[in-house]
Amino acid sequence: MSLPLFQETVRPEWIDYNGHMSEAYYVLVFGFATDAWMEHAGLDAAYRERTGCSLYTAESHVRYLREVPEGAQLAVRTRVLGAAGKKARLTHEMYVVEGPRAEPDPVATIELLMLHVDQGAGRAIPFPPEVRERLAALAEEPPGWAGRSIGPVVTEPGAR
Repeated sequence: MSLPLFQETVRPEWIDYNGHMSEAYYVLVFGFATDAWMEHAGLDAAYRERTGCSLYTAESHVRYLREVPEGAQLAVRTRVLGAAGKKARLTHEMYVVEGPRAEPDPVATIELLMLHVDQGAGRAIPFPPEVRERLAALAEEPPGWAGRSIGPVVTEPGAR
C-alpha cells in the first residue's frame, strides 16, 4: 500500500517579513500531512473514538532547505520508517510541485517520533497487533538525511 501525497497551497497569511513562508507554517503543513497520514493508516477519528488512543508527537527534527513563496503549490511525501511497541517513526518531505519554482528536491523535511497514547490513562501503550501490522506494511527504507541531529556550534578561540 503506498501513501498518497498531501497537497496544500501557501496562503498569504503564512508569509513573513522576509517575503516567504514563515517557519511555523512549514510545521503546520507537516502537521496537516501527519493528520492525513493517520486517516490513511486507520488511526482516524473512528479509531480514536473506539480505542481512546491516538498518536502524539514526542520528538521532531525539521530542516528548512529552501524559501517558499506565497501561492506555491506544495506536496508532502510521507514515509513510515518503522513501528514497534508503542513507537512509530516517520518522515515528511515537502516539495513545490507547480508553477515557476517546481523543484525535484524537497524544500523542507521533518522526522517524527510518535507515541501511541491511551488518552484516558495518559500514557503510551503498545499498538494493537492489527495496527502494528498495517504500519509495518507501509514501512520504507529511511532517506539519507533521516536520523541526523544538530551538531555542536564551536566558538573559535578569541571570538566573542
